[in-house]
Amino acid sequence: MSGLGLNAAGAHQHDAHDPLAAFAAEFHHPHDETGRRLVYLCGHSLGLQTKSTAEYVAQELIDWQRLAVLGHHAAERPWISYHERACAALAMLVGAEDTEVVAMNSLTVNLHLMMVSFFRPSGPRNRVLIEKSAFPSDRYAVVSQLEYHGLDAAEHLIEVAPREGERCLRTEDLIACLQREGPRLALVLLPGVQYLTGQALDLAALIAAARDTGATVGLDLAHAVGNIPLHLHDWNADFAVWCSYKYLNAGPGAVGGCFVHERHGERSDLPRFAGWWGHPEATRFEMGPQFTPIPGAQGWQISNPPILSTAPLLASLDVFQRAGMARLREKSIALAGFLQSLIEDLLPRAVQIITPGEPSERGCQLSLRLILPGPEARRCHERLIAAGVIGDWREPDILRLAPAPLYNSYHDVFLAVEALARAVGS
Repeated sequence: MSGLGLNAAGAHQHDAHDPLAAFAAEFHHPHDETGRRLVYLCGHSLGLQTKSTAEYVAQELIDWQRLAVLGHHAAERPWISYHERACAALAMLVGAEDTEVVAMNSLTVNLHLMMVSFFRPSGPRNRVLIEKSAFPSDRYAVVSQLEYHGLDAAEHLIEVAPREGERCLRTEDLIACLQREGPRLALVLLPGVQYLTGQALDLAALIAAARDTGATVGLDLAHAVGNIPLHLHDWNADFAVWCSYKYLNAGPGAVGGCFVHERHGERSDLPRFAGWWGHPEATRFEMGPQFTPIPGAQGWQISNPPILSTAPLLASLDVFQRAGMARLREKSIALAGFLQSLIEDLLPRAVQIITPGEPSERGCQLSLRLILPGPEARRCHERLIAAGVIGDWREPDILRLAPAPLYNSYHDVFLAVEALARAVGS
């Protein structure tokens, strides 16, 4: 980002011209025991709480207190249809129709529910392709599904790794593997943004290549939703799942989300694990023995929506709608570029950026390899925390920093790199 002042004055100048700067005041920023505000660059693990969250949750507590069971219909935001209030904003964030998304369960639970329907091994088409460094929960879920079908992961799980000496996946390598393994693939499961490196995959190209093989395509969008532009409907993915406690700022244990492409919305030939909240509201309370799924993604619901963990999501989605994903993405690219420029300028020999340098190939997060002996690298992270900068550590030497455009500033980024320079002794 040539031309940016790589100093405190330059950071303040850019903050002064930031059209989204006011949104930071709508979030609670953490402080230490002395009252010092911490520089929080860890939204890729847990987003900050919107100040309106307390009002949203308090309203549900008030309605529960005064109405009890009548709150299902008479609450200010009736609980029967509560989850539907998230649909429009979630559809906007993932590039879908309202009927293709639903807020429900948690990410890994939703992944299992999707694999029940969409991982249907048959004959030689009985393998699952994932990336070698997939988030562990995804791998556990896939392996357990293989075992459920009587398949051995050693034979039926295909894991694609970066080239030797590289950290990130190459699109051409993934496509070559898809073409090579195509006749054997039942399911391709890919991330939107790789959790460790911060690499944003070329989903449009990869989904098209996977579908050309005849495989079903699913996505884990935990690090992508609310972070990068998504176009799930147009890309023609079969399904996607995500959590909402990272960039969606809905709090620890918040409700997750799911996308099912409309072409599957009314299929009767798909098996699914059914529950009563997936049955149409008009006849749900007739308590009949026959399950009839709601058309669209809501038909995969199992149970009542968790009201108290969905309320913070609604509060955050309101902020997203007012900010707009296009403006957030523009600021995200600029913030990550400012972080990259500072690191390259101030820490060229102490830090290696392993996240791709091209803005289209990353989101908010930059993953930094500290070029220090293992124990010293860890101590560097500890010194960073002591200096009031909160990032995320991954053994043995990776520091992940993610300036989130909704609540982080250029000054936050400058302070973080300044503290990192002191921590590594540069």
